[in-house]
Amino acid sequence: MIERVFAQKHKPLDFKFFQNRDDFIVEENPIKFSAKGNFIVAKIKKRDLGTWDLISKLSKQLNIYENEIGYAGLKDKNATTTQYISVPKKYSKELQKFKSKNIEILDTRLHNSKLNIGDLLGNHFKIRLHEVDESSLYKIEKVLKEISKFGLPNYFGYQRFGSDTKENLEKAKQLIYGDLVIKDKKISKMLISQYQSYFFNSWLAKRIKLSKEEFILMEGDVFKDYKKEKLFTPKTITKNITMSFSKKEIIPTGLLPGRKVFRAQSKARELEEKYDDLYIQEKGFRRDALVYPSNIEIKYFKENKQLTISFTLPKSSYATVLIENIANKNFKN
Repeated sequence: MIERVFAQKHKPLDFKFFQNRDDFIVEENPIKFSAKGNFIVAKIKKRDLGTWDLISKLSKQLNIYENEIGYAGLKDKNATTTQYISVPKKYSKELQKFKSKNIEILDTRLHNSKLNIGDLLGNHFKIRLHEVDESSLYKIEKVLKEISKFGLPNYFGYQRFGSDTKENLEKAKQLIYGDLVIKDKKISKMLISQYQSYFFNSWLAKRIKLSKEEFILMEGDVFKDYKKEKLFTPKTITKNITMSFSKKEIIPTGLLPGRKVFRAQSKARELEEKYDDLYIQEKGFRRDALVYPSNIEIKYFKENKQLTISFTLPKSSYATVLIENIANKNFKN
């Protein structure tokens, strides 16, 4: 598994991080709901259950097909998570009767469409670290300020790849090149997504190594305009481009290889093509190279050497990557 390389070069910090229901709490920041329509959106709090577990339980108790249940994002199993799901309005009575251990329906409202992946603004996290030495507090605060200013490398976290990373990537490669057939489409899609993510992480690690304090921009980079939500490639890296990047108006993106996706040009492409695979038939994507955490708060408990960090991240980014960046070391590979 590729090592996630971070911009800060401080000495690794020693603290304990456990991903469980008490130390890892996440809540979706939802889109604005219409308050009318043919779908019920439920705000659900769950413990020790992944999103697929939740959907399975809802499907069985409500007696509906799993594909009738909409969701905005996938949430970790080893956590306390609050997320939004949607079901057709006709199942309102069944939803009112729903009861299950570790699942609590906090609120319901109407919406005009089924929820789909990405129908959220971001996620707010509250993470507790253990065995944090008081002498590390200044360094942690400094790192968080630097990340807020210069950005957090937007790696896919270790959760993306599962426990058998090497084996999964080999299976994905065999799928792509026709040496392996997997009938379960969900599994085959997951394997190829891991393969695409591996390329992105490898590319990003190289770009971070090439950068110094601030992420280096290259001729031919594909940028995303935050306001317009559009991709573009400037002819040259002008002063205006650099300024817009510093103001967090635009962001360079990295490739998740596949079909129908913009690819970089010039010098940026020379590097990117080392982390590309033109045989992938799944749709490709571009992913922000950096994300900017917001609403950061920390609270230290001297008596038991625990530190609570609260922060908000854009959708599809990983809180564990932020914690790794603070520690300046990979937790799992």
